[in-house]
Amino acid sequence: MADQTFSDVFGRPPEDWKQWNAWLQLGLHGRSRWRLPLVLTGLLMARGRRTVSSWLRAARLQANYADYYYFNGSVGRKSTVLATRLFLLLLKHLPLPERIVLALDDSPTARYGPKVEGAGLHHNPTSGPDDHKFVYGHIWVTLALVLRHPLWHAIGLPLLSRLYVKAKDVPPLAKRYGWQFQTKLELAVDLLQWAVKLLLPLGKPIWLVMDGAYAYRPLLKPVLALGVTVVSRPRKDAGLRTLPPPKRSGKPGRRRKYGLESISLAKRAAHPRGWQTLEAVLYGGKLVTKMYKTFLATWPVTGGVIRVVLVRESQGRWDAFFCTDPTATARQILECYSDRSAIEQVFHDIKEIWGAGQQQVRNVWRNIGCFHLNLWMHTLVELWAWHRPAEGICNRSESPWDDSSRRPSHADRRKALRQALFQHGFSRALRKHKIPEEIKNLLKYLTQLAA
Repeated sequence: MADQTFSDVFGRPPEDWKQWNAWLQLGLHGRSRWRLPLVLTGLLMARGRRTVSSWLRAARLQANYADYYYFNGSVGRKSTVLATRLFLLLLKHLPLPERIVLALDDSPTARYGPKVEGAGLHHNPTSGPDDHKFVYGHIWVTLALVLRHPLWHAIGLPLLSRLYVKAKDVPPLAKRYGWQFQTKLELAVDLLQWAVKLLLPLGKPIWLVMDGAYAYRPLLKPVLALGVTVVSRPRKDAGLRTLPPPKRSGKPGRRRKYGLESISLAKRAAHPRGWQTLEAVLYGGKLVTKMYKTFLATWPVTGGVIRVVLVRESQGRWDAFFCTDPTATARQILECYSDRSAIEQVFHDIKEIWGAGQQQVRNVWRNIGCFHLNLWMHTLVELWAWHRPAEGICNRSESPWDDSSRRPSHADRRKALRQALFQHGFSRALRKHKIPEEIKNLLKYLTQLAA
């Protein structure tokens, strides 16, 4: 079976989808770049367990399957180049807010077998009812662009990941590929430096929101040096200090950098006075009222003044947040941190909907390539659905028991794109031939079933 083009398999694609694929594939070598649209479409059309084999069957590429397994390795080696092109595509086609919000986090993908390169035993953040505290597989430190959709609130658009390999698992990779050990914090700094370099020409402030597990000096110091504002959570026993006293005139030496007194977050949260109320649009796009305290503090971890926000929750619980921009308001900090949930949703979608981690490949570069293909398909589907109305993406008329006002899920957007590709191919065929109305209705029904 000879190599096919996209049109041979699915007909002429929609114009925007065709242009995006053409732009992305320029990041690959000329001899293999034409394979990218076929692999992405096979990934979109695949059903069942999302192995590479299911991608190839969906795109009718079984005859030259070995070439496509090697192609995934090429995608892994060129992941930074392709992610750069994808990021530029998003910056061109999506409305950008006054400040750019990036989200950082890591997530594991479970693997099986002793010969999966780069895999190891890691802490399982979502152990579930089986209480498995560890998972064997890969850890992916991921950076995502977070934008607030006018209808669907915060949406995460994953861009680039770095594979974290434990130091004890590095020697085989170092011998074969020259792999060097890097901590999660070092990988995160690498991702931020890449993103900031692309965003600087826009002249917009850049905010980074991340979990408290990343709020440590090895990450904060280089990131703050890039001019990025960080929003995160401090440890509840963080060594915060008061603001430094004013320098006395005539006294030699420079002004103190940190205050003389320590600050206990627990004591401040327990004190009954000083609580205020604010309204903010938080998780799920709902306007909620929160009780909060805010104050300025100095913290040796950030090397300067930060704004701290304490939030009172139910049953006497409280949460603490900080921002490295002392002029930020409590509402801005809380809304920014709530947008971090978008990257958590990304990890859920790429595993449950796209099947990240199910690809049965052992080579480290093919694993990196397969994971990024899942990431980028998530982002491309969100980009395709961004400017489309909810009724054009998800029709709940056939499910009267469902909430018609519920926002379309990522699975709904993926299904809508599948239907659009099928319908586009059928429409071209219908314009060329006279087909009875009964056949047209049958094709429409089959399209809905196939998607």
